[in-house]
Amino acid sequence: MTINSMDTVKALATTLPNATRVFEQLGIDYCCGGERTLEEACRVAERSVAEVVRLLEQATAAQQDEPWRNWQKEPLTALITYILDKHHVFTKQEVNRLEQLLAQVCSLHGPNHPELLHLHRLFQGLKQELIQHMLKEEQVLFPYLERLEQAVSSGQRVPPPFFGTVRNPVQMMMLEHETAGQLLRQMRKVSRDYSVPDDACASFQTLYQALPAFEADLHQHIHLENNLLFPRAVEMESKAEPEWQSPVDSEHRCFGH
Repeated sequence: MTINSMDTVKALATTLPNATRVFEQLGIDYCCGGERTLEEACRVAERSVAEVVRLLEQATAAQQDEPWRNWQKEPLTALITYILDKHHVFTKQEVNRLEQLLAQVCSLHGPNHPELLHLHRLFQGLKQELIQHMLKEEQVLFPYLERLEQAVSSGQRVPPPFFGTVRNPVQMMMLEHETAGQLLRQMRKVSRDYSVPDDACASFQTLYQALPAFEADLHQHIHLENNLLFPRAVEMESKAEPEWQSPVDSEHRCFGH
């Protein structure tokens, strides 16, 4: 694939192996900011386009001998299972571990580092946001998407969801992703990009290593949903024949009538 500076970050992240790793390393937003062109994203990140293109080409070449899952072509159910098993499980485990670690570090270093107290409050807000968000996905959105794909693949009509169209929960999930992204950016600012102070103990150092790793996983998590799962789900629903419509009156009836 020839990389063009006018390609969107989203397009590159979904088609080039290891592109998300490059973007993560360079501080280029590829999840919530995926609609920017590469040129725009490089300008925001204060990186040269030539440098980023070179790194993307190197990362793509390095992947040639390794297996890479193209989520554009795999079933939605496979992508959902991957998100649940890899990212939801990790997020739930890490938010509990990090909250305990933050409380411990705040009790030890809070008097000398008041930024830790601010960081703790931001993280608590992020945890609450993520837990509620994942619950809605697991109990409502993802089960519907699995039923939708099953109906489409078997040629059956799609039962109407109570939320009208998949666009509604997708829009809500993407807004919540943006809120999570804002909290992550605030946490980075408060911690000065997780710069470890000279008087940091082992727990403090562990915390400032774990939070960037948590952030990187969440970026990948949001990327898979915003740039792959959600657009494919909307497209699939648009091509499906709803159960409440017939070929004769599909153009004349509204949902719920």
